[in-house]
Amino acid sequence: QVQLVESGGGLVQAGGSLRLSCAASRDIFSANEMAWFRRAPGKQRELVAADTRGGSINYAESVKGRFTISRDNAKNTVYLQMNSLKPEDTAVYYCYAKYGFVGYWGQGTQVTVSS
Repeated sequence: QVQLVESGGGLVQAGGSLRLSCAASRDIFSANEMAWFRRAPGKQRELVAADTRGGSINYAESVKGRFTISRDNAKNTVYLQMNSLKPEDTAVYYCYAKYGFVGYWGQGTQVTVSS
């Protein structure tokens, strides 16, 4: 099993910034994919940003230019830098890691953006 420990969620005003962290119990270099998902109230879980081992990075259209996914392999940690936050970004954010064909999820962290 792989454990993913998230931190950095909280309350922020619209236009503000926040950085989420996801620390993995296994080296992230060997992961096929590291990603962030979110689930807003009354909505389905959606992909926010994904970083594949091949170096390809994808973002949801709604966050392009505002969010950045990055990693620190030495710390086995993945980050999500969120800038210019909007109330629509309010959601529970989940870290996801895929090793081979097996995926693992973090516990989720609440992000609330006030108007």
